[in-house]
Amino acid sequence: MIIEGSPLATVLDPTHRDLAIALLRSYFAPGAFEGAHFERLAGGGDRPEVQDEFTSDDLVAITMLGVTLKPAAALEILEVRRDSLRAALAAIPNGVHLTSLGAEEIGPDWPVRRLLDALVAIPGIGTTKATKLMARKRPHLVPILDSVVNETLSITKERYWGPLHAWLTADDGANASYLEALREDAGIGSDISVLRVFDILAWRTGRGDAGRTAS
Repeated sequence: MIIEGSPLATVLDPTHRDLAIALLRSYFAPGAFEGAHFERLAGGGDRPEVQDEFTSDDLVAITMLGVTLKPAAALEILEVRRDSLRAALAAIPNGVHLTSLGAEEIGPDWPVRRLLDALVAIPGIGTTKATKLMARKRPHLVPILDSVVNETLSITKERYWGPLHAWLTADDGANASYLEALREDAGIGSDISVLRVFDILAWRTGRGDAGRTAS
């Protein structure tokens, strides 16, 4: 998934640990990136009282990541398809980490995939917007997919979860543990998921921020 010798491989190499930490810290620096508010806006989308329902707060939260929904799509989520989406969310346990699942559990019948299908069936919602909504509700389970990350990893959106899961769980979870250590050293908070740590590093690397930070 991560090409040897690529910019992201360099960022994730332990010999460049300080660079990865700097990228994380500067992302969450006050006033630096609106995306730093994505998880925590209005108390978070995975808090118990709203964990199984998309709310207007979630629609605002994804704007922190640079996407917006057209009014018709917003109405579909909040009203027209509210009950069916609530049922789809309720089928996905909250608090479960992607790394805790076996590879066989994230196959075609994985409830997360069914929720993705339900969201992209709404006109105006593609994979990027759908996964940002899903990551807001299940931050430890659903990684964000967007064009920058896809290009950085040289993958297709439909084939991301399996390779990412394999990378995180390889060598008894060594890569996931390393991301946890980066998160701790950066001081960004344990509520920021390992998936989001990876997303931020991949996204910032894809934007060219790693080179600018290193220089």
